[in-house]
Amino acid sequence: MNTKTDKVLIKNKPEEQNAIVGIGASAGGLEAIESFFQVMPVDSGMAFVVIQHLSPDYKSMMVELLSRKTKIPVHRAEDGLEVKPDNIYLIPPKKNISIFHGKLILTNQKNREEILINLPVDIFLKSLAEDQGDRAVAVILSGTGSDGTRGVRLIKERGGLVLVQDEASAKFDGMPKAAVSTGVADFILPPGEMPSQLLAWLHHPYTVKQESTHKEIRQDSGLTKLFSLLRSKTQVDFTHYKMNTISRRIQRRITVTQSQNLDAYVDYAAKIPAEVKSLYRELLIGVTSFFRDSDVMGQLEHQFLPQMFKTMTDNELRFWIAGCSTGEEAYTIAILSCEVCEKLGVNADIKIFATDIDKEAIAKAGIGLFSESIAADLSPAVLTKYFYRRGDQYQIARRIREMIVFAQHNLVKDPPFTRIDFVSCRNLLIYLQPVLQQRALEMFNFSLKPGGMLLLGTSETTGTMDNFFEILDQKGKIYKALGKTNPVPVQIEHSKRNQNIQIPLPAGNIRIPGRAADRSEEKLALRLLNAISNWYIPLCVVVNEQLEVVYTTGDSRGLFTLPPGRAVYDITKMVDQKIAIPLATGIQKVFRTNEETIYTNVRVHEQNIERNLRLNIRSLPGRKTDEPFVSVIFEDINEMTTDDLPPNECNLDEETDQRLRDLEQELQFSRENLQATIEELETSNEELQATNEELLASNEELQSTNEELQSTNEELYTVNSEYQKKIMELTEAKNDIENLLSSSRIGTLILDEDLSIRHFSKSTKDLFNILESDIGRPLAHLSHKISDFDLITSVQKVQKSDETMEKRVKSENGKCYLVRIIPYRVGPDSYAGIVVTIVDISD
Repeated sequence: MNTKTDKVLIKNKPEEQNAIVGIGASAGGLEAIESFFQVMPVDSGMAFVVIQHLSPDYKSMMVELLSRKTKIPVHRAEDGLEVKPDNIYLIPPKKNISIFHGKLILTNQKNREEILINLPVDIFLKSLAEDQGDRAVAVILSGTGSDGTRGVRLIKERGGLVLVQDEASAKFDGMPKAAVSTGVADFILPPGEMPSQLLAWLHHPYTVKQESTHKEIRQDSGLTKLFSLLRSKTQVDFTHYKMNTISRRIQRRITVTQSQNLDAYVDYAAKIPAEVKSLYRELLIGVTSFFRDSDVMGQLEHQFLPQMFKTMTDNELRFWIAGCSTGEEAYTIAILSCEVCEKLGVNADIKIFATDIDKEAIAKAGIGLFSESIAADLSPAVLTKYFYRRGDQYQIARRIREMIVFAQHNLVKDPPFTRIDFVSCRNLLIYLQPVLQQRALEMFNFSLKPGGMLLLGTSETTGTMDNFFEILDQKGKIYKALGKTNPVPVQIEHSKRNQNIQIPLPAGNIRIPGRAADRSEEKLALRLLNAISNWYIPLCVVVNEQLEVVYTTGDSRGLFTLPPGRAVYDITKMVDQKIAIPLATGIQKVFRTNEETIYTNVRVHEQNIERNLRLNIRSLPGRKTDEPFVSVIFEDINEMTTDDLPPNECNLDEETDQRLRDLEQELQFSRENLQATIEELETSNEELQATNEELLASNEELQSTNEELQSTNEELYTVNSEYQKKIMELTEAKNDIENLLSSSRIGTLILDEDLSIRHFSKSTKDLFNILESDIGRPLAHLSHKISDFDLITSVQKVQKSDETMEKRVKSENGKCYLVRIIPYRVGPDSYAGIVVTIVDISD
């Protein structure tokens, strides 16, 4: 026993502190389980449920074997058995196990003919996460396959703890490697070191007093520092995320890192960059799977997607999967679209944009490689049709991958996609505060075409944006975009430097901008000006550089009106058109030169009465740092001749009016040209956007092709190595034969089926005139030194009869030889050639 660990556990804990630990193991797991429980204290306060892949044909001896290694009571699980602290429960053969309200539920495993794969560890961990929440612990030990991969994600989503055996200590690293690849493991340790981490987590102050801890974190000033640190390292601001979720996951990291409080954790994260990355990954943890919420997917496949394909106009559909995580949702929509197209017999251009803020998740989604545990979510037909095996994993089919463009995208910060027919954003809005939810829904409303569909999570609604969407299915949270645009607020927004200026309706009254209205002296001045302005002060208007009215005194009746439509405070649109052009020209001249400008003889018709006006335009004095303003004074003139005008005044006669009309026409023409240019630029921008999307898709295709070429290169390298080894073996065999023939001193001549020379030994040269270049030549072309012997006839006879022939012959020099002609055997009863041997028997 680990006595040091035992001392930590001497204190009794309240009942609510107990945790339930789900331990998953397979091949090689017995040794790891024994190592785990050998150092686990008897009174840890935790309950353990061990799930193994047991053979259905043999009785398990696990209870007896494990009881010898630990003093903790070991039980074989039974249906309805209540889970109690300081006990171990083992899964029985032929059963799947789950937990509900602290009691074990046993179900029969399905036959292998009914399902592709049985995942008992995932089944239990899923139920454990739902039943125990942040009091759940998942431990993955040695084993083959990927069972437990989905379970650890769910445990982590609910705030539980995840421990995985390190690959070096595991006899079989399949299950540990798959669990580590999810990125949710809190600790990767040998089994013998896991109990100490479990105990430290269980008795950490933040784990013991959870409710008060959440409140402390939400109110702690250190939270702002932590958000600032996250934003500087990841470029993501978590300020407006749901605080309950944020505080719970920050608390987990405080517990895992064994920090004393939030301030200590902030200091720790500032020193350890990897911890910021871990917290960022935990805050963005996305739980997803293929065909998640099967009822909703069924509605899409049989009702809503067929409707979209039937009503599409340009043979193209564009989908946007926001918050796609590792890509399962995007691939599911792509598969459903292919199935619907196949059933309807249509050929549509489907483009799916899958986005997420998590760069690592996007990279993994782009690869399209998934563990074999996805077989539990897919039917055999879909798995066979759209996936292929790649080792112990499944690779998405290339035609499905080519339909999707994966990209990193901040939903509430980056520009949205346009001309979208279908948006899916499930289980993301629930993590955002209302201000970000509103922003995201506005983005979706902007992206969707009129009549486009929006799919939300089962716990999400459109909130204050319900006027922009029509509910199609309340249970499935499927909406239709009504095509409405966001209303433009009546209040005009200005730049920051004049944000305190109030713009009144031009009705003759005065409003003092900014904070001046709070002062008593200026209040008195305001009352005085309002009292005398309509009788003693001519109409005076103050405008800014945008020609917007910001201040008025005097009576504006007969001169100023609000144009129809959206509220506009442009002075040139509020006055009579006869004075609009000189007014705009004079104001711009004063802003440019800072010199006073006066116009006279400006005539305005008001109810059959002609008014003769004098416009006095001058800049308002102020400091250089103040925003520039211009005042325009409108004075009524009864009788005045041109001789009385000051030198700096100008008379607007008929020629001037004509010139102004000409300039107005030219300006209108320029505006029309500018508008046409803008429209052309917008069209070009859309084309460039489409081209950019195609380039992104092409880049993805090239990356996929590169991966395939790399895989093919590896296979060719392996095959080449095998061939090189085979060539070496053949070379050695040939050398052996050559040496054998040479050492026997027997002349050997090997012929093929056409009686052409295939091989010969050196001793053959004693009787035959043969060279290396004669290989491949017919035997009839060779001359020999044997007397009274027809070699060709003898060879042909043996070839027909497949029987061996022997004959004694003499050479021209008088030596005696034994000639043996044998059929060349290639099988039990098959021959393909002739072997001629010549042995010197003169002695």
